[in-house]
Amino acid sequence: MNQTSNISNINELKNVLEVALLTSNTPLSLDDMTRLFSERMERATLRMLLDELKQDWANRGSPTMELVQVASGYRFQARAEYSVYLARLNPEKQAKYSRAVMETLAIIAYRQPVTRGDIEEIRGVAVNPNVMRQLQERDWIDVVGQRDVPGRPSLYATTKNFLDDLNLRSLAELPPMEDFAQQEIPLDT
Repeated sequence: MNQTSNISNINELKNVLEVALLTSNTPLSLDDMTRLFSERMERATLRMLLDELKQDWANRGSPTMELVQVASGYRFQARAEYSVYLARLNPEKQAKYSRAVMETLAIIAYRQPVTRGDIEEIRGVAVNPNVMRQLQERDWIDVVGQRDVPGRPSLYATTKNFLDDLNLRSLAELPPMEDFAQQEIPLDT
């Protein structure tokens, strides 16, 4: 294969990835993207093409979109500085979460897997069932098993959707808990 056809083939592969990512409603995993091609595609090759595609978008003049990797895969999204404008298209009221919801979510995120009893012990108060239901309906937490003790209480952990909503690839990207001890964080955002 000559060099020119190899370059056009790489561009065509990137175009296929680009159109799939731009038209998908959800992040695409590497497994999802391998199904785009009839020939076997190595994951390393896909990552290289995605890195090139990310760089291509970063090098465009006045970039408004970016390719990001989140927990469940890759997606295109508007850069943060444009979110205020996009919010005007869907002027839905921003969800506000109570202190109890935010504390419960933080405990689950940083100590998972945990039971309701663990959360209650840390918070020092009973967990309202509506708090857990709200986090599950938002698909930020889920039951991942049961603790092997009498009563077999459910174990809760965060979901990939939680990480996606926070633009994180893994829990390791959460800020260190020590950062919160020094500052007060508004809980109603």
